[in-house]
Amino acid sequence: MFIIDAHLDLSMNAIDWNRDLTQPLDSIKSREHHWKDKPDRGNGMVSLPELRKGNIGLVVATQIARAVEITNPLPGWHSPAQAWAHTQAQFAWYKEMEAANEMIMIKNKHELRSHLTLWNNPDYKDLNKPIGYILSLEGADSLVDLGYLDIAYQYGLRAIGPAHYGPGRYANGTDAHGHLSAQGRELLKKMQALNMILDATHLCDDAFWDAMDLYSGPIWASHNNCRSIVNHNRQFSDEMIKSLIQKGAVIGAAFDAWMIVPGWTRGSSNPKEMNCNLDKLIDHMIHICDIAGNVNHIGLGTDLDGGFGSEQSPYDIHSIAGLQSLNGLFAKRGFTELEIQKVLSQNWYDFMYKNLPE
Repeated sequence: MFIIDAHLDLSMNAIDWNRDLTQPLDSIKSREHHWKDKPDRGNGMVSLPELRKGNIGLVVATQIARAVEITNPLPGWHSPAQAWAHTQAQFAWYKEMEAANEMIMIKNKHELRSHLTLWNNPDYKDLNKPIGYILSLEGADSLVDLGYLDIAYQYGLRAIGPAHYGPGRYANGTDAHGHLSAQGRELLKKMQALNMILDATHLCDDAFWDAMDLYSGPIWASHNNCRSIVNHNRQFSDEMIKSLIQKGAVIGAAFDAWMIVPGWTRGSSNPKEMNCNLDKLIDHMIHICDIAGNVNHIGLGTDLDGGFGSEQSPYDIHSIAGLQSLNGLFAKRGFTELEIQKVLSQNWYDFMYKNLPE
């Protein structure tokens, strides 16, 4: 089946991790096997050839750069201008991938429809079809002021998650607390005027409920799981899930092991020993379906290149191409073929087609 993945940090991997994602995955892993600067070195799960192998022809791809105050212990840039410059380096990489016909940006309904027609055309035999991507900003710190949002929208930015980890300039995120800042409220107003997609992922509880009250534009949650299964503020409570469903959101399942099974200790737990497999991830997705009463609000937002690799992923998936195995696993859990298609691509496609500009 054709698959849409609503959250991959491709440019972060290319620019920050120095991975040539045009290469076969084994080559990327082999080249960095002895490097120790990142916890996932030698354990990568994502490359452009691997996406093609898995028939994952459309992704939501991010720019990401945190700006941190002097009191913030998290890593990040020391000014919004530096963070902006870094996102522009990431954007330049996407443009290089477009120039090489490795990727193609999707900015509107027409481009979305044309891209899906290309990928689903059985007569199109080119094994190097470009990966379509919708551009998203994970954490809004790099927007020096709201004038920069106009610049970003013009070059193709279509979704923003105002927060990431910790305190942010516009919103507080995972492991932080507090309401949207005045800047954050103005950001949402401007996003709504542009009909941009608000990504609720990573918003702390206070900021989440502020956003639900203030934002009447399109909302999705690109990569999130359920707090009732793994009790952490990074996850959504049932009340949050209900609110997102009422807003028409789709929630992408995140493949980070600590978000899938309770009791995970980062840096020491092992997926096999913790029995972290794809069925455990499906438990989260079924829980959302039980709340919604249907399968219309779930999809994939794997984050399989989000600073972790196979050492912190379900043990029964060895690369992103393995997403195709979900077809059979969903069938065993009672999903019909039409429902599986909705989960793997149609829910995201319908949401994108409804909310992207003409």
